[in-house]
Amino acid sequence: MSFSSPSKVVPEAEAQREAEPRPESRAGQREAQAEWEPEPQGSELLHAGRRFAGTQEASPRRVLVSRGSSLWSHKSASRGSADSKLRCHTDCLETPLNHAFQRLGWAVGAHPWFFLLGPLVLTALLGTGFVHLPKDKEEDLEEQYSPVGSPAKKERYFVQGHFTTNDSLRFSATRKSTDVNFASILAFSHTPSLLEPDIFSEVSKLDHAVQALFVVQEDGTRIQYAQVCAKLMGGCVPSNPLLAAWQGKKDLNLKNITFPMYNLNHQVIYLTGLVGGIVLGETEGKNQILVQARALRLQYYLQTERAEDNERSRKWLIHFLNRFSDMKDGLALKKIQAVYFTSLSRQLEFEATSRTVIPLFHLAYLLIILFAVISCYRFDCVRNKMWVATFGVISVALAVVSGFGLMLYIGVPFVIIVANSPFLILGIGVDDMFIMISAWQKTSLMENIRQRLSSVYSKVAVSITVTTITNVLAFYTGVVTSFRSVQYFCIYTGTTLLFCYFYNITCFGAFLALDGKREVVCLHWLKKPETPDQKCSSLKRSCCFPFGSLPDEHGSATHPMNLFFRDYFGPFLTSTESKCFVVLLYILYIISSIYGCSQVQEGLDVRNLASDDSYVTPYFDVDEKFFSEYGPMVMVVVTKNVDYWNKDVRQKLEQCMTDFEDNRYVDKNLTEFWLRTYVQYLEEAKQDINDKDTFVNNIPIFLKNFSNFVYDINISSSNEIISSRAFIQTRDVSTPTNKKMMLQQLRGIAAKCEIPLLVYNQAFIYFDQYAVIVENTIRSVTVASLAMFIVSLLLIPHPLCSLWVTFAIASVVVGVTGFMAFWNVSLDSISMMNLVICIGFSFDFSAHICYAFVSSSKPSVNQKAIEALYLLGYPVLQSAVSTVIGVCVLYTSNAYIFRTFFKIIFLVMVFGAAHGLIFIPVFLTFFGSFG
Repeated sequence: MSFSSPSKVVPEAEAQREAEPRPESRAGQREAQAEWEPEPQGSELLHAGRRFAGTQEASPRRVLVSRGSSLWSHKSASRGSADSKLRCHTDCLETPLNHAFQRLGWAVGAHPWFFLLGPLVLTALLGTGFVHLPKDKEEDLEEQYSPVGSPAKKERYFVQGHFTTNDSLRFSATRKSTDVNFASILAFSHTPSLLEPDIFSEVSKLDHAVQALFVVQEDGTRIQYAQVCAKLMGGCVPSNPLLAAWQGKKDLNLKNITFPMYNLNHQVIYLTGLVGGIVLGETEGKNQILVQARALRLQYYLQTERAEDNERSRKWLIHFLNRFSDMKDGLALKKIQAVYFTSLSRQLEFEATSRTVIPLFHLAYLLIILFAVISCYRFDCVRNKMWVATFGVISVALAVVSGFGLMLYIGVPFVIIVANSPFLILGIGVDDMFIMISAWQKTSLMENIRQRLSSVYSKVAVSITVTTITNVLAFYTGVVTSFRSVQYFCIYTGTTLLFCYFYNITCFGAFLALDGKREVVCLHWLKKPETPDQKCSSLKRSCCFPFGSLPDEHGSATHPMNLFFRDYFGPFLTSTESKCFVVLLYILYIISSIYGCSQVQEGLDVRNLASDDSYVTPYFDVDEKFFSEYGPMVMVVVTKNVDYWNKDVRQKLEQCMTDFEDNRYVDKNLTEFWLRTYVQYLEEAKQDINDKDTFVNNIPIFLKNFSNFVYDINISSSNEIISSRAFIQTRDVSTPTNKKMMLQQLRGIAAKCEIPLLVYNQAFIYFDQYAVIVENTIRSVTVASLAMFIVSLLLIPHPLCSLWVTFAIASVVVGVTGFMAFWNVSLDSISMMNLVICIGFSFDFSAHICYAFVSSSKPSVNQKAIEALYLLGYPVLQSAVSTVIGVCVLYTSNAYIFRTFFKIIFLVMVFGAAHGLIFIPVFLTFFGSFG
């Protein structure tokens, strides 16, 4: 992006115009081409594109210019001194930067080997930071992909500090404050119901096979399931109480099972979450007869609390994962199918996805090198920049090594989604390379290297600096999010883009200077007098194929794509019929986008952390199909010491529990509350429940008879109830929207209760993302947009231009967000990260066109729009294409994370380019005159 002094290129732009052919018979172009004269800032604005191919060149005549002149002061000469007083000046930023780059270019041209080898040595040093790249360390998914400082984490901290459990004595999964080690199998029948003895027999066979698995350690000892299983009443916790009851009594009547609670030998079994795909019949009290059931859940809980037990449990789980498929095939199950999952699966499968993307790096770099070579290739063997373009891509790779190495040295965690970063950096990191090659092609071969490189650096100073600032700012604003993974991605990418900028003005400039020496040598060889040796003459002619003449040492004509935008696309776009169509197209676009925004799903689906072919996916598909009716069991915790023996306190607490049970997301028949049972117990014993001593002294006896409440009451040594908890069963929370609403409503009820309460379940750690993802996205986009607006005010001294840039940013963000829903992309931490990225791209696309338009001195708005497209249409198009090429290989990945990255970047490029090339130019013809 360049908003710098144009006076240095005025004569060559005029000369270029005289040499350019134009169609003469196109009626639609008459107004646009009438009295055409390229703007003084034209050549400089040609550098403004985020990418500019090395083939794009200026006039064949070089003109020495003054460095201190300003665009606005130059225009004042043609528009009058009065108009000049109304114009702003940017020399305070522009002139010093141009002078500094001019001196730097002179130094690089004078000492190219120093500036080439210095960055290479720096890369080698910083590259050693990769020794700190974690290899065996597991990525903490909760830390990286759940909101920082979320309410659930504070609630968990309270629960952990006030309630204890014992995995080896009386295990209860619902009473655990953190995730536990487990293996889960979903067995489902091919028939309408598996409530048949022969089908239960197959499920039982599978259950026995799992419990028979053992791990042989290096020292020859075995880890049996019975050694690591969580214990209940001296034995392993049953994988499924209903199955265990049938195994103990084969003549159990499976047609007389009640749901959701089943009373077996005066022991209540809760079947929610254990039996799925149900059809219910007659009502019996609070239950109904279970007529049909398609699936059973077998849950194998393992010990977690002690470190040594946890390690042995993990070994058994890994063995389970390695053996399950073969074991299932060996059982030759005919009546059921089974899918599986473990507490380690999410972590292991997520890490496996990162390995799938590594081979794509090579393909991405190959495609970008190919694109760079094609963009910079010339049949002229002297000015051909094929190898320079290749080295430009290599310099981006060096920047990735340096940036990542530095971050690893500092200790910034490397998370899986950072693996997306090199693809994006590859797409946008070649910006400066294309701009510098373009400027170099405009210099004369007859000048010495120092003069040529000094001229190049002076011309591109503002362009590459402002492009870097906008992109880096867009990334660094990502640190305001509540997701660690997004913060680390933005830090890695922003820092690496700074290295891209540094290496382009040092080692790439040095390579350009060395290639300039090659140009001189090659030109002298071509200009040697002809000899009778015809082979040499043929060789020289072949170097200049297909023209058969020596290269022009002063430059060549304008790139055909610029002429296309000026002579064809611009006049077509500014015709009345096209404008009407564009307005209708934008209305359709914005309506579709707004509708899509209302349909976007929030939150990261756990199955999306694994690859498409993972065993995790079918497990969650079956779980969603058969077990989605009931959600997690939620703790309702009394957080302070209250007088439970006080009737008023009990009534208030009971009212709160009633409010919870009346909620649409709660099943009122499945509440577990020790106080209700205790009150009934004391009343049956004819005890005075309102007496403090009676209330407190009978609790130990009560807990002996009702041992399931042992971990629900926290009693101090002075017999005071510090805190206690109840449990409510949630339902109908399978969708992200329902999870969000349930969480908000339950917390709202707890906050309104006169008794201090909190609600908690370990799943809330991830549910919290649904509550904050929209807020975080809006905050991040707002901060990034504000930063871009400030940059536009500082560097584009025109209020109209800044307003249109802001409009384009908002429009692109809305469009990308809306079309995410149509492309099955949810709003989660990964997509939010990409939305922040699109701010920088939106700024670049729109700012160039707006600035070219408002800076034009053409008499009509149509001519202003055509000139803006002539100067910047091709660079904007190149920008979109090269970035898409950089990330397109990610679409072939079988991992949601990487495909999502491609999808959003693709939408950003398409909509950003559409705004820059179509919508903004047309809208400016309607409202631009007000500027």
